[in-house]
Parts: sequence; structure tokens; C-alpha cells
Amino acid sequence: MTIKVTRVAAGILIKPDGQFLLASRPAGKPYAGYWEFPGGKLEQGENALAALKRELHEELGIEVVQATPWLCQRFDYPHARVELYFYRVTQWRGEIHSHEGQDFAWQQVGALNVSPILPANGPILRGLSLSEVLLFSTAGQIEEADLLRQMAAHWQRRSAWLVLREPQLDTESYRQLCEKIAALSRPHGGKLIAHGVDWCALQDLPVDGVHLSSRQLLTAQQRPRGFDWVGASTHNQIELEQAMRLGLDYTVLGHVCATASHPDQAPLGWTQFEALLSLGWACPCFAIGGQRLADLPRAQSLGAHGVALLSGAWE
Repeated sequence: MTIKVTRVAAGILIKPDGQFLLASRPAGKPYAGYWEFPGGKLEQGENALAALKRELHEELGIEVVQATPWLCQRFDYPHARVELYFYRVTQWRGEIHSHEGQDFAWQQVGALNVSPILPANGPILRGLSLSEVLLFSTAGQIEEADLLRQMAAHWQRRSAWLVLREPQLDTESYRQLCEKIAALSRPHGGKLIAHGVDWCALQDLPVDGVHLSSRQLLTAQQRPRGFDWVGASTHNQIELEQAMRLGLDYTVLGHVCATASHPDQAPLGWTQFEALLSLGWACPCFAIGGQRLADLPRAQSLGAHGVALLSGAWE
């Protein structure tokens, strides 16, 4: 039996200070009283962005000025199978008003004060806590003291996440470097993620998660246990699909642009990057390969969560 899929566009309205808007479902609808991101169903022949703009105007009385695609969440409720296209809305015109009798609440990541949350929206809240900037260390290309100095400076500026990619180090040297980086002050948060290591043997490392190489990703039978965050490097649709099957928290996709670390491999290019993201994925994806902070708006306009920086982080 073919199950009808209800397609929905949802908007995550985000203020400059990071607060985002949740709305309660009005009486008379399934899950009345539950909190969700505002939006509504796509009409016949309507694309997700057009539906989002129409719904937010009808529900909230605002005009969307800036919205970028983000995640696609598929969820089976007892009454329906839904496919939700989430957009991050960072600019709008007009004051928010309740046009359908719903309540609104501005919320902060990690400090929700409303409940219950609509089930399909739960994973989205986790994705919002990811930094938009993912840093990869230099695999021994700069001195340890310089790496520590620059990482301290990064964490003084923003809540960047560091993937510690140092394959030239033995297990004990890697552990010692992890401990030194973990001891750095993180006034804005930020995370330290182990990369390409035997996570079963190193679960006592002072890290917040683990990042899988594409080879580790394809051979993994389940999500690594014992880590709050698990991500992976991907290059194509097959690897992205595997990351979804394992229930990972994020992916990096590339390399997007030409890079000195892969001189003999043709880059994906922005067109192919956008095509792969348009297939719809449930976890945030970072653009990697030849990226700079200046590329962040372009990457996000194509559906990326943010950018992953290699050499661009340490210049």
C-alpha cells in the first residue's frame, strides 16, 4: 500500500543573539498544545520556499526577507507520514502576531522553557547547537605551540568546533595533545572532536565526540558509542546515506573547491555540492575543501549548515 506523504515547510526564525521562535499548535489540530517551528503544508505545484513564505505571512503576519535551506526531516506519525523542509530565517519584515490562536515563545539552545516539543522537531533542536564553523587541525603542518596559541584565539572569538586530525601521532602523543587542547579556555563553548582514531580504545579521551573518516564510515555497523557527538567525512551520495543510517550528528561534504591537500582529485564544485544537498538530509552538513569564513554565506545559501576550514583556519 502506498502511504501518502504530507510535505511541510517549516521556518526557524533566528534573532542575531541566537534566540529562535517556537509556536504552539492550536486547538483542533493533531498534537494540539505541542510546540513546533511555524510553517505549513505545501500546496499543489508549490515549492518549499514559496510555501514557507506564504505560511509565515498567513500565520505570523511577517514577510520573509532572508531564508536558507537547512534540513529535511522525515517522520511517521500515527495519523500521517510527513516530510519537513526546514529553513533558517534570519531576516523578516513586520511584527509577529498570532493569526491562528497559537502562542509563541523565543527560546535559546540548551535552555528550553516550553514543552512538550512535537516529535519531528526534536532532532532539529540538536542541530541548532552545532557551530557554523568546523575547524580541522593541520596534520603536523604547524608546530604544536602555534596550534595551541591559534586554537586559544579561535575559542576566544567564537564557539568553533575543532576536529583534531593528526594521523602522524602515535596514540600516547595524540592523547597528550588532546589533553593540552581540552585545557584551553572556551568562553563561548566550542567542542573538541577526535578524528580517525580507534574510538573503542580512546573513549577516555577528554573530547566531546569523534569524527569518522569516509573509510571508517563505510565499514561501521553502528554509531560509535560513548560519544555525545559523531560526525563523518563524505564525498558522495552513498556516504551521505550511510551517515543517515548510522544516525550521525553532522557530515562534511567535499572537497568543494580545489585544495592543495588533494591536488590530483577534481573538486565537486558548488553546483554538485548543491545538487547533493538538495536530495534532503536529516543532519547538518558542512562544506569542506578550499573554504574560508567568507564562503559561509554562499555555503548556507545552498543548504549547508556551515563551513569546515583546514588551511583557511590557520593562516
